[in-house]
Parts: sequence; C-alpha cells; structure tokens
Amino acid sequence: MNEHMEAVRHPCFKLREEMQRAGMNQKELAVRTGSTEKHISTVLNGERDISVAFARKLGYVFEENAEYWLTLQAKYDAYQERVREENEITQEELDVLKPLHEISEYFIAQGYLQNHCGDATRVIRLRSLLGVSNLTAIPHIAYNAAYRAQITDNVKVDPYVLFAWQRLCEKETEGILPKTGLDTEKLRCKLSEIKAQMFGAINEGVASLRQIFAECGVAFQVVRNFRGAPVQGFIKKTDSGKIILCLTIRGGREDSFWFTLFHEVGHLLNGDVSTRFVDFDSVSGKTEDAANQFASDYLIDPEHYRRFLMRPGTIQWQDIETFAAQETILPSIVLGRLQKDGILDWSDYASHVVRYKWAQA
Repeated sequence: MNEHMEAVRHPCFKLREEMQRAGMNQKELAVRTGSTEKHISTVLNGERDISVAFARKLGYVFEENAEYWLTLQAKYDAYQERVREENEITQEELDVLKPLHEISEYFIAQGYLQNHCGDATRVIRLRSLLGVSNLTAIPHIAYNAAYRAQITDNVKVDPYVLFAWQRLCEKETEGILPKTGLDTEKLRCKLSEIKAQMFGAINEGVASLRQIFAECGVAFQVVRNFRGAPVQGFIKKTDSGKIILCLTIRGGREDSFWFTLFHEVGHLLNGDVSTRFVDFDSVSGKTEDAANQFASDYLIDPEHYRRFLMRPGTIQWQDIETFAAQETILPSIVLGRLQKDGILDWSDYASHVVRYKWAQA
C-alpha cells in the first residue's frame, strides 16, 4: 500500500461507535435487525461486508439511513480494490514512468495530476488521466488523430509520450467551447484574418487565433512539446464532435509555426478531420501533399514565387523583405521556403531566422 494513500476503515468501526452511543450490545442489535448474533459478530469483526439488505435494517435502527451505510461500504471496497491494484502493478508498468517523467511533471504543474505520491500511486493516477487500465497497453492503441511531426535519425517517437501529449492537447482545450460545429466556409473567409495575426506579438496573435478558430467551430491552442513527441501540429475530432487543433513551437522557427498552422487549416478545409493518420514529415501521400500544397500556395502565390526566382543575381535579404511585403507575409516565411526548396542553404541569413520560445506561465 502506498504511504500517501489515506486508509479507509471498514464500516464495522462506525457500527461499533453507533452501538456504543446507543448503549446497545450485539444481542440487542441482532433482535432489532432480525439477524443472528453470529452475523452481527462477523460484521463487527470486519469479516463480513454490509449488504444492501442489512444496510436497510441498520437504517431503521440508527439515525443514519441505508444509503449512509452503503456509502461507507462502497468507499471501503474502493479502497481495498485500490490497495489490490497497487500491489499488483508490474515492474513493466512501473518502467513506463521513466519515459513519461517529463510530461508527468508538466501535468502536475498544470494541475492535471496530483503531486507527492509514490510510483504505484502515480501509475494509478496516470491510468485515470490517460484513460487506460494499464499503461503498457498504450503502444497497442491506434492513433485517433492526425499529427504533423519530424522524424529523423536523431529524433524518435516514444509511443507513451506521444499518447500522453495527445491527452495534454485535450486537457489544454477543455475550456475552449466553440458555439458551432466545424464551419469550413467561415474558416475560408477567415483565412486573411488568420494570416494577419503573424505580424503582431505572438502571444497576442495566439489569443486572437483562439477566438477566430472558435468562431469557425475549432478549439485552437498552442501546446508545449516534449522529447519523444516531435509533433508540430495536431487535429482531432473528439467523441462529442468537438474539433481540436493544436500546434507546438518545436524547433522554434517562426516560419515553421505559420506553415504548420496553414498546413493544418488545409486539412480542415479538405475534410480530413475524421481521418486517422499520423502526419509525419517523412510520410508522403495524397492527404499530406494536398495540405502542403494549400499552405505553400496560400502563403506565397506560385506564379509570384516563380517570377521572384527568375530575378537575376544572388538573392539578397532586401530582396526577401521586398517580396515578403508584396505577398503580405513575414520575411522568415520566404526565407524558409527558399531554404526548403534548396535555393538557399539552411545556414544562409541565419541571423534573420526568428525563433519563438516557450514561456512557462
């Protein structure tokens, strides 16, 4: 039993107190309840539980009604089951706490998980938070959301962290309640307004984005990223029909954030909400390509970009700024596109790369 779990006593202790207060012995209680003295003795010794029938009889004898005695019994039964569960936790399940340590600490900091408990209790609490009866089952649960992430030789996905991160997205958007379902037509009309948020302070922009997306039936939030869950974007339709859209600032690049945002908007507009797929950068497909194309074409007009690349001479930073102004986007987005397309090296104009940083509230 975990030392931090408060013990719950068998109802027999309360029954003894009531009998003593009433000056009643076992024989009298047996007569009053129509039970045998042996039955009363086994209950008072904690060897027998208080049944529904016996609780009703106690309700006639004492001031507390039957529901009171049944509640005491239920609490004791739950406590006993909790003790049994903690004692039966395997080392394999305890080992899952290691990869989940960082995100578990964040859950605690956000108030989603209680602190000051031993490993066994933390396993129990994580089971409840993550919606599984055993943490080792997590790798076998199919993804029910779309992810956009970067997978490289140096960056790996941990199924436990990725699953917990999905739950974090759900928790972080609980307080955002869109008044309608997904309205793609309104979302399409709001594209320029969404785009305009990139020019102000990022914190203010995110607050405005939450409001804009909520008007379109989407719960939007920027969520902290964690090692093991190299996710940039996330879309999920909950069981209640609520649409969740979450972004991280993994890698920190300003251009990646805004490209990912419009990539996810592309998924929403293309009707990919109910699709179950892992949207990794290393995975190609029609759905992924269509979302990429939407983001690329909306941020930078394809014909304007083609003409820009035909300009003679080396591309200077001033050229990038001028073109960005013409397209009404951030210069960093143009730079990122040029680097992505191999026109510029990733080290070119490094001092002009803007990065966002996570600020803990």
